[in-house]
Amino acid sequence: MKQTTPFSAGQPLDNGELLDALAADALVSHADAKRLRFSPRARTEGMRHPVEFIAAQNLPDPRNPGRILDTAALLAWLGAKVGQPVYHIDPLRIDAAAVTAVMSLAFARRHRILAVESSPEEVVIACVEPMVSGWESDLGQTLRRPIRRVLADPADIDRYTVEFYNLARSVSGATGLTAPRGGATGNLEQLVELNTLKDPDANDQHIVSIVDWLLQYAFESRASDIHLEPRREQSNVRFRIDGVMQQVYQLPAAVAMAVTSRLKILGRMDLAEKRRPQDGRLKTRSPRGNEIELRLSTLPTAFGEKMVMRIFDPEVLVRGFHELGLADEDLATWSAMIDQPHGIVLVTGPTGSGKTTTLYSTLKLLATPDVNISTIEDPIEMVEPSFNQVQVHHAIGLDFASGVRALLRQDPDIIMIGEIRDRETAEMAVQAALTGHLVLSTLHTNDAPSAVTRLLELDVPAYLIRATLLGVMAQRLLRVLCPHCKQPAQLDDEAWTRLVAPWKARKPTATYRPAGCQECRSTGFIGRQGIYEILRLDDTVRAAIREDSDSAELRRVAIRAGMKTLRLAGARRIASGQTSLEEVMRVAPLEQLRDPA
Repeated sequence: MKQTTPFSAGQPLDNGELLDALAADALVSHADAKRLRFSPRARTEGMRHPVEFIAAQNLPDPRNPGRILDTAALLAWLGAKVGQPVYHIDPLRIDAAAVTAVMSLAFARRHRILAVESSPEEVVIACVEPMVSGWESDLGQTLRRPIRRVLADPADIDRYTVEFYNLARSVSGATGLTAPRGGATGNLEQLVELNTLKDPDANDQHIVSIVDWLLQYAFESRASDIHLEPRREQSNVRFRIDGVMQQVYQLPAAVAMAVTSRLKILGRMDLAEKRRPQDGRLKTRSPRGNEIELRLSTLPTAFGEKMVMRIFDPEVLVRGFHELGLADEDLATWSAMIDQPHGIVLVTGPTGSGKTTTLYSTLKLLATPDVNISTIEDPIEMVEPSFNQVQVHHAIGLDFASGVRALLRQDPDIIMIGEIRDRETAEMAVQAALTGHLVLSTLHTNDAPSAVTRLLELDVPAYLIRATLLGVMAQRLLRVLCPHCKQPAQLDDEAWTRLVAPWKARKPTATYRPAGCQECRSTGFIGRQGIYEILRLDDTVRAAIREDSDSAELRRVAIRAGMKTLRLAGARRIASGQTSLEEVMRVAPLEQLRDPA
């Protein structure tokens, strides 16, 4: 049976019709409906869609106390009224090339519609006028595929119509300009021809537009890294969001090569050199106007240069400890360690675990006017005026060890070494600590006790470790459950027991799992926070450090001395409803989960 609606068939919605229907459903008072229907603003804003006009009034939502009738609430009500589902347009999940091929830009604008999904089975069309259907027959005859209608935010349709068609036009134009004779280039099968080909015009306006689009969506999506990965015919564009890779787009191989060249120009890299890895950096602005630095890295692969751009947002890189998830007992222990006048404090963890953010936030806290702080980094990930920063430069012999040696002659109070990688750097860090300086640095180890054995492997004598090392903090980043859609979940007893052994922590009464919604892009998670394992060297732990010490023995001693491990920190986040058991199991090191009590 065909659904009846209070709206005129074949006609666009108007303010009066929509207000009457809302009043009839008691979502808007009759007084508000009358006032808005005849208000001067309703006439002056007649070009706006009625949903946008009513949402702009910030009327209270009687179904949800404390909330307003915003666009999402109005669309949900309207969709149920007309029997059309509401569709959230996520640009990272839409193939712009495929959907823009469905109809012309002029046709999309004339009817204020936008294709959002296209497959051999059907085409999904987002529209703002649920009662207007005249365009369906014309488009159906052209496509010869079923059309499924959905409702979408009018502002989103207007915005993405422009952006998708501009992107498709840029990709199409760039393909025509950069495609060399003889097919795809730069792959392993045609490696001999690399040096005979002319570089694509990386300054062409089409390429500039694609790069601008790429950076804009990366910033809006909270991406930490952008990957351009060449393949035989197409190149993949992927973002790392909250620590997980997500496919975003595919570019023709020739276009991707030109995009990489454009980025190399912006990053002041050697455009002609495609056979060896290169590093560069560039600074730009986010859509909100914040300055953002990107670190660029290229790598020659079988089908051309792969480029990765790591995004450093100053707002993210220097954050308060509570924002980082470092609080309560962990914060007190960390504060006590960094408050010492001299010694070595280490932060450990794999790449991408937030070590740099922790160090920058710590240095920002310590950078008072009466303290001289100097850093040696490779590379300088964010320029911070509060302290003196030195960039490693291997071409002129300026490495971590020689940099620390030079910094010691600069009258520092606190020294930050980007990473202790070799014996000489480790020796200089120890020397700096012995001569009265506080040294902060990083190591790549799985847990805190392993940092001690790593120093022993770097030939630092055990007696010097006992004399200089103040403590070690291992960390990981856990995805935080989306507060808008997380759902209650049953916790597996056996998995919980393994997670919290040997502490036998009480099983929480309520736990949650990810679900997925519009706010979190259907991932179930929004943002990340750290979990921490802090090993503070007291007399018991120091006595266990010998030349033949191994990490398992040190770990047992540290746990007996009161060290709370990463798995216990993760269990606490599960109990507080911030994350899921599966997320902790994914992030926590496997050797911890197998560690016997």
